[in-house]
Amino acid sequence: MPQSPKEPNNQKLIDQYTEIARLAGGLAHEIKNPLSTIRLNVELLAEDLAEGDSPQDRRALKKIEIVKRECRRLEDLLNDFLNFAKAHKLELEPTDINKILKETVDFFAPRACEANVEIIDYFANDLPTVMLDRRSFHQAVLNLILNAVQAMPSGGQLVVRTRAAANAVAIDLIDNGVGMDDKTKEQLFDAFFSSKRGGSGLGLPTTRKIIEGHGGLIALQSEVGHGTQFTILLPTLARLP
Repeated sequence: MPQSPKEPNNQKLIDQYTEIARLAGGLAHEIKNPLSTIRLNVELLAEDLAEGDSPQDRRALKKIEIVKRECRRLEDLLNDFLNFAKAHKLELEPTDINKILKETVDFFAPRACEANVEIIDYFANDLPTVMLDRRSFHQAVLNLILNAVQAMPSGGQLVVRTRAAANAVAIDLIDNGVGMDDKTKEQLFDAFFSSKRGGSGLGLPTTRKIIEGHGGLIALQSEVGHGTQFTILLPTLARLP
């Protein structure tokens, strides 16, 4: 049977994207090496100037602190980009979704307490088993929890809920934070878009990539002044009769 004319074009686009991603990842690695050297030498220079008492030394030290801060920001951005761009092979295994969510919530609890955010969990009983890569899914949920906490600068509540859905398990993360307007919601999963100052804009795109890698979906509901709800749907394993 003759091949559809669209298939070679699609494969060509996939190959081009893969090559671009590989080159971009290599470039990011190459940038990290000299950046680390710059940061190290700036820190050593700061130690030398810290012993000086002249106005000139103090002015120089302030400028060096700015360079150190920007080096750290660039390193964080490169790490986020590499995490987003790398092709991570998922190691899926049958998992109790409530158990891994409980572990993730407990892991983040001290930080939530510092932010005056109360995390409340409602886990449904007797949920079907799902296939998960525990490490990457843990990171995806952490990104969502962190996003929710940042949306509640004065504190608040975050509900983490599981429930059964049609051939799936649903996970809801509901906060009572500042919410989002329509423009922000449309761009939220775009790479490098961030509504927060200093954010890399790669946390939520990485989260969506991980969820879709599990064969799942992620949806968003939000209203300014009324909070935000993220919903994850993960396919379940068929139960034996």
